[in-house]
Amino acid sequence: QDFADSVYQMVAQKFQELTDNFTSMHARHKTLAGIVMTKGLDIRQAQVIVLSSGTKCINGEYINDQGLAVNDCHAEIVARRAFVHFLYSQLELHLSKRREDWERSIFVRLKEGGFRLRENILFHLYVSTSPCGDARLNSPYEITTDLNSSKHIVRKYRGHLRTKIESGEGTIPVRCHNAAQTWDGVLLGEQLITMSCTDKIARWNILGLQGALLSSFIEPLYLHSIVVGSLYHTGHLSRVMSHRIEDIGQLPASYRPNQLLLSGVSHAGARQPGKSPGFSVNWVLGSAELEVINATTGKRSCGGPSRLCKHMFFTRWAKLHGKLSTRVPSHGEMPSVYSEAKLVAQTYQSVKQQLFKAFQKAGLGTWVKKPPEQDQFLLTV
Repeated sequence: QDFADSVYQMVAQKFQELTDNFTSMHARHKTLAGIVMTKGLDIRQAQVIVLSSGTKCINGEYINDQGLAVNDCHAEIVARRAFVHFLYSQLELHLSKRREDWERSIFVRLKEGGFRLRENILFHLYVSTSPCGDARLNSPYEITTDLNSSKHIVRKYRGHLRTKIESGEGTIPVRCHNAAQTWDGVLLGEQLITMSCTDKIARWNILGLQGALLSSFIEPLYLHSIVVGSLYHTGHLSRVMSHRIEDIGQLPASYRPNQLLLSGVSHAGARQPGKSPGFSVNWVLGSAELEVINATTGKRSCGGPSRLCKHMFFTRWAKLHGKLSTRVPSHGEMPSVYSEAKLVAQTYQSVKQQLFKAFQKAGLGTWVKKPPEQDQFLLTV
């Protein structure tokens, strides 16, 4: 409990610093998230490495085919993207000619190529409220007035994959027939569907947080623990995080069904009154200030792309690709299309398919993908 409380206090304190003692207009939030890095469980050597806020998703009309918009601005999801940004910076230290730079990196180079996390480095996610989706359904705060009818519905869809609602809040169970979204459908006004935070975290617990691109260079990285501020219900949360896909089967080397430690905090901060703001903020260790994203458009308030968008990551990946020996034997030329670059990490892709099949087999629904056109952009340097 002390450890969980310290993680929460560190994140809150860092947010306070970055928002001028909460006086900045960007201090307003409904959900705050952060990732803390420790050596072992020594809180004295802990560091906040990323921070984020937000509760909204992009509006379908702003969907972007150049990888320039961030689709999902829920705090936990932005925290993971900020974490990916941090991982790129840590790998980039290895391109430096200076030995002290490599020694500062959280990665060590493997003889057979690729990188692995240094011994004993752990990552802890703090999120101020239960992740949206199945994890939030049985929270004591969300009991509706018409108990009898809603109990039946909750039981029927217990554990089910759920999706966020475009430009709204809350989630609904996935409907089996609309597993494919189309680009023209979304542009003509069909709702853009995004998987819930609970489901995305469950996915990180199998695939890791690094995503497809970075899997070419590094082994999967998992969270050690999640600390939840309010709306917290341990039994249910752990069931959702790990037990839904118990029969995923054998996973390839370095992948595992990650068993998270879960904890609440002793005294969560009061929830802020009023409506959720339409922006999301992010901060990554090493950056001077918060970046602010308009959650409706998925771009910065000035209209430029976020440092966390796909295009930025693809550019950084391409720079590393030639210079760092990859974990997978190179398949010829460097891919120039984002969707192809994601396929370089073959093991990652096969584990992802295994995960989706496990969800279906357990009767929990089909993972809804974004229209494929979104990832078919070229690298422009």
